[in-house]
Amino acid sequence: MYIDAVDLAKFYSTGLGQVTRRLIRRKIRAIWSNTNGLTILGFGYATPFLRPFLTEADNVMALMPAQQGGTYWPVDGLNRVVISEDDELPFQDSSIDRLIVVHSMECTEHLRPMLKEIWRILRGDGRLIIVVPSRSGVWARTDRTPFGFGQPYSSSQLTRLLRDGMFIPEKIDRALFIPPSTRKVVLRSASGIEDLGSRWLKHLGGVLIVEAAKQIYAASPIKKIRSRATRMIPASSARLTNLDKY
Repeated sequence: MYIDAVDLAKFYSTGLGQVTRRLIRRKIRAIWSNTNGLTILGFGYATPFLRPFLTEADNVMALMPAQQGGTYWPVDGLNRVVISEDDELPFQDSSIDRLIVVHSMECTEHLRPMLKEIWRILRGDGRLIIVVPSRSGVWARTDRTPFGFGQPYSSSQLTRLLRDGMFIPEKIDRALFIPPSTRKVVLRSASGIEDLGSRWLKHLGGVLIVEAAKQIYAASPIKKIRSRATRMIPASSARLTNLDKY
């Protein structure tokens, strides 16, 4: 079950949410340091991690599942968020260069159809980053944050799932080594704790961050997307809120 977009937006507006955004965003940017001229799509609730690409990539969009609702983003520009079913993505085949999935894989009830759709819309040389709660981390064991809901994964589970979905996992990293605490001493020390955890306590990371490439041989037939665009919910009638400020 998806967490409501309003609740996600509220979390990322808190002190802990801002630190969470910064730590995960740092890992994503380390993987994708140059996105000049690319089309980037954030899927699920990925807007907290998309802003660095706005001035660099050719096009940046966000798609939020209908079951989750949506938030207007960015607040200082034209809305880039659309809402649709998570197993019926309103994009043409091979139209996306980079895709970031956050707060989705652990929540969806249509996991394999969703992965097929992601495979379909990625270009042949496209790349996918997935952020999910880590089964061995502390964050998956508490409901204080959005990463405490849904299905957590181990690295082997996620790797197997991606391979079954015609993706090739290329890089596995972890983030959120800090405890999910709102104490100021923890938030102030977050960067130092994160560096130590990345080096010495990798299995304790709160989230897995996996980059994967599209496997383009032995692929199953791609279904046609007749009238797919009509399934997209326009922003004017979508359940959008103006809470996501970052």
